[in-house]
Amino acid sequence: MAEIREEGATTGVIDDNTIDKERREKELEAWLPITSSRNAKWWYSAFHNVTAIVGAGVLSLPMPWLNLDGISRVLYRMHCFCFGYLKRGPGVVVLVLSWIITLYTLWQMVEMHESVPGKRFDRYHELSQHAFGEKLGLYIVIPQQLMVQVGVNIVYMVTGGRSLQKAYNTLCTSSGCKDIRLTYWIMIFAAPHFVLSQLPNFNSIWVISLAAAVMSLSYSTIAWIASAHKGIQPDVHYGPKSSTTTGMVFDFLSALGNVAFAYAGHNVVLEIQATIPSTPETPSKKPMWRGVKVAYFIVAACYFPVALIGYRMFGNNVQDNVLVSLEKPEWLIAAANLFVLIHVVGSYQVFAVPVFDMMETFMVKKMQFKPGLRIRLIGRSLYVGLTMFLGMTFPFFGGLLGFFGGFAFAPTTYFLPCIIWLAIFKPKRFSFSWFMNWICIVLGVLLMVLSPIGALRDIIIQAKSYKFYS
Repeated sequence: MAEIREEGATTGVIDDNTIDKERREKELEAWLPITSSRNAKWWYSAFHNVTAIVGAGVLSLPMPWLNLDGISRVLYRMHCFCFGYLKRGPGVVVLVLSWIITLYTLWQMVEMHESVPGKRFDRYHELSQHAFGEKLGLYIVIPQQLMVQVGVNIVYMVTGGRSLQKAYNTLCTSSGCKDIRLTYWIMIFAAPHFVLSQLPNFNSIWVISLAAAVMSLSYSTIAWIASAHKGIQPDVHYGPKSSTTTGMVFDFLSALGNVAFAYAGHNVVLEIQATIPSTPETPSKKPMWRGVKVAYFIVAACYFPVALIGYRMFGNNVQDNVLVSLEKPEWLIAAANLFVLIHVVGSYQVFAVPVFDMMETFMVKKMQFKPGLRIRLIGRSLYVGLTMFLGMTFPFFGGLLGFFGGFAFAPTTYFLPCIIWLAIFKPKRFSFSWFMNWICIVLGVLLMVLSPIGALRDIIIQAKSYKFYS
């Protein structure tokens, strides 16, 4: 009897500990920014995804990268993909194929959010852990996702600063206007984020995200309409910028990273879906997918006109931010840059929320901090300050787009969802699903390997003449 009582007592302790641990887990989930609010509607999914996907990338799409003479004569004049040149245009296939592949992999993410009945994978790494194991899944996703989200926030610091600078220089045309360094504009852009970053969860930033989505469509429309109004420039040239074969190859590789950067929503899609309520009758994937379809229609309306018309008008003289290539009418260009500013404010917050979630989970679970205002105020403020500092130190807009786009976005956007899909659902070998996933994996791996090479070269070239904090 004594042995039985001892065994029962031990079992009781284990049960009490388990119950207490589960209670603490639920309390933490109710506090963390991803899972503390689950009352979002389908249109939240639409504008959150537009805000996440459309951004700095759209302004870099009309780029002189589509000439591959240095790679293959068969792809000669690949850059001439617009209007009358469309028949010679495999270059546009790159843009269209990216749109299709990323829509497919985004659909996979939405479907896998609740691939296990009664369980929700609210975070990218939780889905990866289910597919590859607790430790391996964590190691595969967390570094990549952090690289994407922190990288995007650094780029948006630069984008916001440049947009402020461009608006100021456009409107202030008198001789008495003071030339203000980009460093100071980045600091000005960062200032409101110290306040906005204290908003508790994803749903609390919905107004900011909605405004950002509206602005993305607005400035994209301004960019292509103003480019079309400006007309084809007298000195337009559609050949490659570089005069050497090596230069042309590197430019092409860098531009592939820019295209990859243009599709970033996968890194926050599960976190966005986590904010939508789910029941057995109406799982979250239904409203989420409805919002994604609307978002991708808007993405196409933003990306393709800017890419096609912008490059047609400016050729290889286009800047890595097409709005910089436009000078008149001044008020419209200034307004477009201010729209960009509003958009990247929202985009910054959308990408920062999952980072805050990881930080606060680590501080509470591993460092034993008590959940509360203090750790949020300190941790989030330090994060905003870090991205501001790195943006001021390395403001290489085009190079950063290509590098982060290829090295970090390609895995999490183009092929990691396919690998997880194969691991979870195990489609029959040589079936349509099996082929689709392996095609995406091969293309994604090539993108990840090749595109950072050209982007790193761009950064090195720009760094030769760059003065810190100039």
